[in-house]
Amino acid sequence: METEQNTAELAVTTMASEDSTETFVMVKSKKASKRKREQNGVDMESESSVASKRPQFPPISGDKLTGGSDEMRKVAVPAHRYTPLKENWLRIFTPIVENLQLQVRFNLKTRNVEIKTCKDTQDIGSLTRAADFVRAFVLGFQVEDALALIRLDELFLETFDVTDVKPLKGDHLSRAIGRIAGKGGKTKFTIENVTKTRIVLADSKVHILGSFQNIKMARTAICNLILGSPPSKVYGNIRVVASRTAERF
Repeated sequence: METEQNTAELAVTTMASEDSTETFVMVKSKKASKRKREQNGVDMESESSVASKRPQFPPISGDKLTGGSDEMRKVAVPAHRYTPLKENWLRIFTPIVENLQLQVRFNLKTRNVEIKTCKDTQDIGSLTRAADFVRAFVLGFQVEDALALIRLDELFLETFDVTDVKPLKGDHLSRAIGRIAGKGGKTKFTIENVTKTRIVLADSKVHILGSFQNIKMARTAICNLILGSPPSKVYGNIRVVASRTAERF
């Protein structure tokens, strides 16, 4: 009897052990996970090697970019700028021909400065720089200031009319232009020095030369003057904005 009871207990324990083994979850061995990691590393290395083997093409010459044909830009010259253009022609001609490798001439019939590419032109963007340089001089900027458009990047020209800000006529318009200039040009010079721009007042037109952020500051100050703000308040505002931008950079 005792032997039968012992055998029955052994059978029960073996059944329980079999049930417990069935409920166990198979644990992955460390070697298998290590192999998978190594395989993933090989795959990533192969992808990076494919990305690093991208084709590298040589730079395209100016002739191929233009399709073999020469491009030309024309800048119209108003009558009141003929004499300054004639006096400063050598200073305008030299950087365009020597530095940018372009051809330039003044057409006496059409009264235009014509700028043209040639086989020696390396950079296709130099044509736009030269046109901007001549246009800045025609608008009234000094040659030294206009040369910055050739030498530096991120410089722009912006033009707007006083009447675009506020529709003024007669004496009201004259007073607004006077507020922008100030006594002896004091207000204009102050705005130029604080915002690091160059400003030209031509009748009711305002031309600003500078970087995008600086043009924005100068334009805001000029618009406030047109709308009637006193110069002292405008000075304070632009100095605060200029100091903030200086701290930011």
